[in-house]
Amino acid sequence: MRERPLSPHLQVWRFTTSMAMSIATRITGVILSVGLLLLVWWLMAAATGPAAYEGASRLLSHGLVQLLLAGWLLSFAYHLCNGIRHLTWDLGLGMERHETQRSGVVTLVATVIIAAAIFIPGADLPALTLNQLRLVLRICAAYGLDIDRQRLPEV
Repeated sequence: MRERPLSPHLQVWRFTTSMAMSIATRITGVILSVGLLLLVWWLMAAATGPAAYEGASRLLSHGLVQLLLAGWLLSFAYHLCNGIRHLTWDLGLGMERHETQRSGVVTLVATVIIAAAIFIPGADLPALTLNQLRLVLRICAAYGLDIDRQRLPEV
């Protein structure tokens, strides 16, 4: 029986930016899946009651967990931007070599901008906190809870 040729492997192909970004997209997908489990746990703790929510909040406020959450945010921004890049490729746009390299750079820059816009370095809270605060105030009003300005930092 004659041996069949093997498909080219990584030793044959030159490592490119598109290859690295493809691998990074798969990695960020896994990170997002694990982060989603953390989000579901937090929501379940919030629905369970004050004691469970307090324990979850204590754990989530730890510095190492905050660092992991920042990485999760960065993974989300990258996965979103690279997904949009792939959608343009599905439309047949940007398929030339120089266009793929340029779109890779645009993806990385947009990732940093989006992540920075959501989580401003040095701030205690994300930039989206005002919208989240409005939502919390609406929920409190719907349940008849009166939140005064002095209790807002607690919320």
